[in-house]
Amino acid sequence: MHWYEKLNQYFPVEEMKSREHMETLLRERSDIYQKDESPNHVLLYVELSNFVFVDYLFISKDARGQGLGHKLIEKLKRKGKPIILEVEPMNYEDSDSEKRLHFYKREGFQHAISIGYERKSLATQENNKMEILFWAPSNESEEMIYNAMKKTYEMIHTYKDRQFYGEAYEPVDEVLTFNKEVDKENILDKL
Repeated sequence: MHWYEKLNQYFPVEEMKSREHMETLLRERSDIYQKDESPNHVLLYVELSNFVFVDYLFISKDARGQGLGHKLIEKLKRKGKPIILEVEPMNYEDSDSEKRLHFYKREGFQHAISIGYERKSLATQENNKMEILFWAPSNESEEMIYNAMKKTYEMIHTYKDRQFYGEAYEPVDEVLTFNKEVDKENILDKL
């Protein structure tokens, strides 16, 4: 099965980029947008000078529980940069969402509770809330993570969006917010 189909079957439609979008990123932004794949996994990530952003990580059902996800995250950790990713809020009706959060907590990720992230899906036209998790090898601040997310949103998520989707995503300042005083629960504390 093609790597895009694996992702498309696993991730919700509102989180997916189009195949054309991803293939264009791999071709035109190959300096920063990378793909690592095997029959049992697909990892798409952005690597810039001061952080790594995991766009998609898929492990096949047959390979789960065998340490493959850990090995892939360890490979990224060896770069010595903060690792950032988006996860959907805990969905008690989807056991995979809890398993993903447990996995990232075991891998040493933190919840960026001061970062708000909500954007309209161009596929469903519905607002989609996400949470930001990060691994910080040098105790990088949530403000640094926020600025990295803004850069990722502008360089990757909205790359040629009008061409691929016929309309543009909302501006970054309407999608991402930073508030140190936010009264939000740490989603990893519930586990």
